[in-house]
Amino acid sequence: MAYSKVIQDLIDEFNKLPGIGPKTSERFVFYLLENSPENLDSLAKAIQALEKVSQCSVCFNFSEQKICPICADRQRSHSIICVVAKPQDLMAIEKTKEFKGVYHVLGGIIDRPRGIGPKELKIKELINRIKNKESRIKEIILAFNPNLEGETTILYLTKILKEYKINPHTKGFGVGVKITRLAKGLPMGGELEYADELTLSDALKGRKEL
Repeated sequence: MAYSKVIQDLIDEFNKLPGIGPKTSERFVFYLLENSPENLDSLAKAIQALEKVSQCSVCFNFSEQKICPICADRQRSHSIICVVAKPQDLMAIEKTKEFKGVYHVLGGIIDRPRGIGPKELKIKELINRIKNKESRIKEIILAFNPNLEGETTILYLTKILKEYKINPHTKGFGVGVKITRLAKGLPMGGELEYADELTLSDALKGRKEL
């Protein structure tokens, strides 16, 4: 006997989520069926509210405003940009309360077997931020997961950024600019998103110049 169409449709929708299999999807649906209409309504409104969220026009983090609160904060150092793969990594670094600069979210990392190359990432937008003569960039921090894809992305960005660093025609990005990466305190194959705050804080403090 098959589930009703309404139940099966919701199971199928949960199945589309990363890391969620059929059994977990069934548990989610039957948990919701046992909830009150008020709780279901609250969940539905929270999901619908995601329509108000878009990407910040500066750093490409998700925000309800055109410019996110971090980019709009004049108390932060806009001369230091921490480049991360995804918003979850940004939030992990923010929780350390160690970093007082701003961010740039690439939207992923270079992973050619999965069809993700430089053109699929916000690298051009990063270069445009660097070239802006009003930016007066002092440091670019490359903060990626310590795995093959993360290292590939760091190598690619380092090459591109150093080309701009030595180019005498580049405005706003000169010889005094540092390109750094997080210290090797993170375990190989680990993910920034799941690293504890102390480990991430130490990795930021001990970052190395490239």
